[in-house]
Amino acid sequence: MGRRREQGSASPAAAPGPGARPPVDSAVLWLNRAAFSLVFFWNVLCALQFVIDPAAYAGAYQLSGAPGEAAVRGLGVAFLMWNATYPLFILQPWRYRVLGGIILAQQAIGLAGELALLGSLPAGCEVLAASIMRFAAFDGAGLVLMGAAFIALRPWRAR
Repeated sequence: MGRRREQGSASPAAAPGPGARPPVDSAVLWLNRAAFSLVFFWNVLCALQFVIDPAAYAGAYQLSGAPGEAAVRGLGVAFLMWNATYPLFILQPWRYRVLGGIILAQQAIGLAGELALLGSLPAGCEVLAASIMRFAAFDGAGLVLMGAAFIALRPWRAR
């Protein structure tokens, strides 16, 4: 009873209207905001580094020259596009919980793709493999963090 429970509709199936308060504990909303914001921050930081200074990262992907820089810069742009779904969910996790599910699906797809890429690399690509492993580790940790917070977002049920 120490935590404040936000007011909302009596039915968990009812769609929240503008200004409606979600039927979940406010701490759960802040947990989701914090978890998704942390991943969003690191994703955007990485994306901007790739866009602004691609030459610094091209070697980690065994790329070089103008084509390597263009590839890394393009990856940064793709990261920015990928993160376009985060802000609305972070602002109103209950109202935009479908976006939370989409974000989790994107994270899972990214992790699966990275692991598939890693498994397909031939011998001699140790530098590239290490770079992909860093992404997979981050994406796996982000998926667990955001997934745990998202599960807690379900509406509280009357006992």
